[in-house]
Amino acid sequence: MGQSLLCTMGFFLLSTVIYGNAEAPPKPTVILQPSWPQIYSGETVTVRCDIQGGEGAQWMYEWTREKLKTRQIYSVYTISRATKADSGGYSCRGRRFSWTEWSDITTLIVLPKPKAELRADNTAVPVGGSVTLTCYVNPSSSSSSSSGWKYYWYTYRKSYQILTNGQISVSRGGFYWCRGGRGEPVYYTEWSKSVWIETTVSNRSVVTLYPNWSEIYRGETITVRCEIHGGDTEWDYEWEANSIIKPPNQNEYRIRSASSFNSGNYRCKGRMKSSQHETTEWSDSVTLTVSDNEPRPVLTVSPSWLSPGASVTLNCEVEHPSAGWSFYWYKAVPDLSEKSSSYELLPDGSGTAQDSYIIHGQTHTAGYVCRAGRGDPEYHTDHSQPKFVWSADVHSAASLTVSPDRVQHFTSDSVSLTCEGNFPEWRVMTVPQSDPLYYYNCERMTGSTCNIHTSKSDTGVYWCESGSGEFSSAVNITVQNDVNVPILVSPVHPVTEGASVSLSCSLRTQKILSNVFFYHNDKLIQNDTRGELKISAVSKSDEGFYKCQYSGRESAQSWMSVKGEQDQNVMDFNGFHA
Repeated sequence: MGQSLLCTMGFFLLSTVIYGNAEAPPKPTVILQPSWPQIYSGETVTVRCDIQGGEGAQWMYEWTREKLKTRQIYSVYTISRATKADSGGYSCRGRRFSWTEWSDITTLIVLPKPKAELRADNTAVPVGGSVTLTCYVNPSSSSSSSSGWKYYWYTYRKSYQILTNGQISVSRGGFYWCRGGRGEPVYYTEWSKSVWIETTVSNRSVVTLYPNWSEIYRGETITVRCEIHGGDTEWDYEWEANSIIKPPNQNEYRIRSASSFNSGNYRCKGRMKSSQHETTEWSDSVTLTVSDNEPRPVLTVSPSWLSPGASVTLNCEVEHPSAGWSFYWYKAVPDLSEKSSSYELLPDGSGTAQDSYIIHGQTHTAGYVCRAGRGDPEYHTDHSQPKFVWSADVHSAASLTVSPDRVQHFTSDSVSLTCEGNFPEWRVMTVPQSDPLYYYNCERMTGSTCNIHTSKSDTGVYWCESGSGEFSSAVNITVQNDVNVPILVSPVHPVTEGASVSLSCSLRTQKILSNVFFYHNDKLIQNDTRGELKISAVSKSDEGFYKCQYSGRESAQSWMSVKGEQDQNVMDFNGFHA
């Protein structure tokens, strides 16, 4: 027993010599070398079992990795060309006289071989400037900057490396790519994707439209052109557009029949043929607007009521009037078989530069239209709606009579308009006061007579058109829809100078009224018990607007025209403008 105690004390003294005052060997630590947070497939890593204070002694080591145990005399566990199978938790213990505790587990993670990532802060080097390129390995990791990576850059079959944070500045264009490397021997990542960096030259790109119209219409031809100013370098061209139809990469894009698909913003740049990485900056954008609405010009005539032999001015107006339009002028020729009109080009009325056309010596009612054209090949608008110059001259080749023979009528009156003249076919036409841009056929024609059951919408100008293209004189019809308001009974046609005329005032329920006030051009001219205004011998001074007033209610006013017996001048009518 004494001998056993002596052995025990001897072991204690030996342990004290080796470990100091510790009662047992210290706990080991597993150390990875290099100590990177992540190891990638193919790298080499050393796993070392470190026992503090046990240097120089002979140790037996035991390792465990998950369920795998191995016993060896070395403190270093080396993994060459690591794979995913080497991932796991590593722990060790040592034995000289007795086993130490197991170390804490150190986890080793082996990831697939990484691919470097390359980013550029711009895709083009500005004139006199540079572009910053940054190479990353596992950029999502906050510790990537301390993971020992060096970066290798390549361009134009040339390579160089940096030992910083992976950023370089470049002032020349071309393809660039990079990869990372670390360790000895060097372990390389996969190549990054390449980036194409362009060098911006000082030449300036400009997009122009030919013709330079702010808006074009469907079917027109227009050219979008890229012009590069400065120097005589040969260029390739690139376009950017948000239109549905993309332009080809040429300096000129000719649109032969435009549509709304061509609408959009266009910009271009040039690329040197001799050095494909040298380009201009993008031009400013130019907006091309293609309207699917077909333009229709608007024709006006002045005067609309004329004296025979007077001059008539036609004006044709198109949207965007400064956009290179030329004008075509036509006379409307009635076509009874088609219930429409055909158009006959006026003398010297083809493609005039002016938007007005003067007709000298106009004597009778006539209709006119215009249209406009521009471009090469020339694009034509639709024809305008016909506009009419009216003559009230009863001595025209054809005439129109009204029954009852007065300008003003009540609603629901029966009014007949009869065409007279040596022509086989007739139709009565009207331009309503409520819709002066359009003209209409009489819907109830019996032979040469149009029968109207009047309503307010029948107020307007009426005339006759023959099957041989003749126009009659024109008359005004006014319809009063308030039965409590009187109408003025006045002649439809002009009164010949020297003739007598009688004007009266009438209600629907009472044809003959007394104590009527009569006005000429808004001036009271008769105020007595008579219900009639008689002019025994009409003179030119009697021409003008007339109206009557009864029981405080005024009629509408009507124009009475006076013409000379010899020259047959007719009214310059201002009562209704179509």
